[in-house]
Amino acid sequence: MNKLLTTTAVLLMALTAHAQDYSKYYQNLPTKVAQVTRPQFPANTVSITEVGGVGDGLTLNTEAFENGIKKLQKQGGGRLNVPEGIWLTGPIQLKDNIELHLERNAIILMSPDKSLFVNPKSATKCFAGIRASKRKNIAITGEGIIDGNGAHWRPVKRNKVSDVEWNKYKKVIGGVEKDGGKLWYPFNALAGYPNIADTPEKQEKMRNDLVRFESCENVLVEGVTIQNAPKFHLHPCYSKNVIIDGVTVRCPWNAQNGDAIDFSDVNVGLIVNSIVDAGDDGLCMKSGNNKPDAPANGCADILIQDNTVFHAHGGFVLGSETIQGMNRIVVRNCRFSGTDTGLRFKSGLGRGGKTSQMYIQNIVMNDIKDEAIVFQCDYLDRPAGSDPNAIPTFTDEQKKVAPYFQDIHISEVVCYGAGTAIKAGGILGLNNVKDIEISNSTLMYYAKDQQIDEKTAQLTLTNVKLVPEKK
Repeated sequence: MNKLLTTTAVLLMALTAHAQDYSKYYQNLPTKVAQVTRPQFPANTVSITEVGGVGDGLTLNTEAFENGIKKLQKQGGGRLNVPEGIWLTGPIQLKDNIELHLERNAIILMSPDKSLFVNPKSATKCFAGIRASKRKNIAITGEGIIDGNGAHWRPVKRNKVSDVEWNKYKKVIGGVEKDGGKLWYPFNALAGYPNIADTPEKQEKMRNDLVRFESCENVLVEGVTIQNAPKFHLHPCYSKNVIIDGVTVRCPWNAQNGDAIDFSDVNVGLIVNSIVDAGDDGLCMKSGNNKPDAPANGCADILIQDNTVFHAHGGFVLGSETIQGMNRIVVRNCRFSGTDTGLRFKSGLGRGGKTSQMYIQNIVMNDIKDEAIVFQCDYLDRPAGSDPNAIPTFTDEQKKVAPYFQDIHISEVVCYGAGTAIKAGGILGLNNVKDIEISNSTLMYYAKDQQIDEKTAQLTLTNVKLVPEKK
């Protein structure tokens, strides 16, 4: 009996120590942020090779992943191990208490056959490459790679690629040119994979996320590389207690809608030690319409620290959807190098919500093409092929959903080289960009120091140096 009690005590101590691994990030915060808790899993392991998996890059392993997860479910959960190899597959669905673990030389490669991902309940929607819905205790860990084979899904704008790249798309994948040769769609594939819609434009709208967790609790993604998504790469939404640690996200710089890490309606989240080099937003917070039964609505209690963003439309981004609000968010000790914008707050009518208790500290950035810091309240989503000159219209209900950027505190930012240091504009008559403090920062620009519409945006700058770059 004493031996059993001693063993139990040791196990409990180990679990407690493990659960406190992330406490070091929550020291000296400028506002109180609820701390994440690392999910725990039963000590069961199944290798995908035990359930028929073959990592030769040719064999389709969709059924093997499903069987491995089912085998673990019967044991109460555990780790599905993916060893060295290239594991071609259709969609993978995680269940409660499942950890998907990729060894260092393991590559999970999503099949270029888009028909495998079509949701049978909706002919116009596709499953994410790896997904979970309404699940608890799920994880993706290891040192391997998850590749979405996104070139078989994404449209490409002619002005964003070289002649060599443009011809390679047509030679390798096939596809069709539209808009007078200004746009290419991966439609009518040379390999004979079926189209999943009757036009390139309709098929483009069916692009899926690579990793998506919806209405889940206790989520961990650690160590892996996630790359080349059809759309967004890593997308937890309406979920609670989400940890992203040491993840690399990468795709071509011109990948349409190639967001890296998007927290959409996440409560209690942590993003640390991660590297992004992507085609759209880097570290992005979003919030959509209310879902009463979801574990989380809006973004709250989120800490983002010790991350690096290379190319992205923005290093840290809020929006464009902020409907349910953004509260108690801390971003600190991050570096952005080569992003289009540094700190980007974007939204518009029909997409907006309120912010509060947001602190951004100790950010270094260089080679920023546009603005180092920008507040934008007229953002519009313009999909590939849409008219860039179309004048938007809004319903009365959409006009009621306006963005309110407020109670935002930015300090200790150093930027070497941005087109514009600070740009801000709100919506006339709403007083919706206010209580914004920027302090103790140095921003070097090469075009304009600031573009602040004082009629619609109120920013307080304290000890901020705006320095023209020497030519």
